[in-house]
Amino acid sequence: MSIAWVFPGQGSQKLGMADPIISLPDAEERFALASRLLGRDLLAICRGSDQTNHDPADLNDTRNTQPALFVVESLLVDELRRQGREASLIAGHSLGELVALYAAEVFDVNTALLLLRRRSELMASAGGGAMTAILGFDRTQLKALVADTEGVVIANDNSAAQVVLSGTPEAVSKVSSQLTCKRAIPLPVSGAFHSPFMATAATEFAAELDQVTFKDARVPVLCNADPIPTCDANLLKQRLKDQMTTGVRWRETMDTMASQGVNTVVEIGPGNVLSGLVKRSLPGVATIQLSCAADLGN
Repeated sequence: MSIAWVFPGQGSQKLGMADPIISLPDAEERFALASRLLGRDLLAICRGSDQTNHDPADLNDTRNTQPALFVVESLLVDELRRQGREASLIAGHSLGELVALYAAEVFDVNTALLLLRRRSELMASAGGGAMTAILGFDRTQLKALVADTEGVVIANDNSAAQVVLSGTPEAVSKVSSQLTCKRAIPLPVSGAFHSPFMATAATEFAAELDQVTFKDARVPVLCNADPIPTCDANLLKQRLKDQMTTGVRWRETMDTMASQGVNTVVEIGPGNVLSGLVKRSLPGVATIQLSCAADLGN
């Protein structure tokens, strides 16, 4: 059996997602560590109830979303390791790529949280853009419209039937309105993520990455910017630098999994978005969702 671990990114977060994993070893300590680094109570933000004095919307602030998802997903990874479970390939969608690198032991928890603090701050400050999810479309028509429209790119190529456009609000709206598709869904984001409009943020994040030592991965990683399996530390760092501006090639990531003989994809984290993409794109590949302590068994 060839198993791939995959990690979802922003959009999969939900209030209460920490409660089903807080019983895992080191969970409270990891939330406390993240809270100290961020200067705010991340566990309370995940809970978002009146008792915590946090607005439920706080979890959707990218500066909270990214580290919160990392903590939840990394704790699930640690428990899988304790149980002796392994993957043949590892991949993460957008933010999930940093969890994938942690799962492959490229860097430790402290490094990941420091990188995510900076990444989320940079992305939050890169405002002024728009993103729209496109479902059920003709790819030839879409590529032609994007090529003819300045200020818009395909940011997330999620599957044959789903992409996300990113760019200026005017350009994204123009392509969305002219494209024949089943649905066009504007996303509640503040910037044109995974596009050339993130160039300044990407440059600053690259400088941050240059201060960090990456180790060769224990398991091959499929990166968003280049979904060719690699364990090489330098390649993994360069691909993470490229990710902010070049987008998420998830359709190709799934194709690579199939070509590598993966027959089971385990989605680690809240939600089942990536599992749904696999089910629709890779017939015959089994999917498993792990989002809480109970899912991990004994």
